[in-house]
Amino acid sequence: MEKTFNVLLVDDEQDFLDPIAFWLESKGYKIQTAENGKIALEVIEHSVPDIVLLDINMPVMNGIDCLRHIRELHPHLPVIMITAEIERLPALQELGISGFFPKEGTLEHLEQLLEPIIRMHARMKPSS
Repeated sequence: MEKTFNVLLVDDEQDFLDPIAFWLESKGYKIQTAENGKIALEVIEHSVPDIVLLDINMPVMNGIDCLRHIRELHPHLPVIMITAEIERLPALQELGISGFFPKEGTLEHLEQLLEPIIRMHARMKPSS
């Protein structure tokens, strides 16, 4: 990767969050984490990441409500939903998700999903 990409990883399960954050950091990503949608929105308000990995089922504010708020503030921010509930995919696609990562997915699958989405979004982003 030519530049360091900022990833916001949002999940309330530390046993899932920590290894994925560690692995992504080892691949050169800059990681921020949040344990629910409310905290994720606060993070985004201060520093918009290049991509968000967002769990659906969380306390305080779930991923679907968080995604709706993200779309209001940043309609083109790439969001990959993390869930085991694939039956929710059609509704999530209507909200403009960039992809879907199953909770039981492999780290290699996550990398294959992340790379093209980040690259495409980076090309579409206006230069600062």
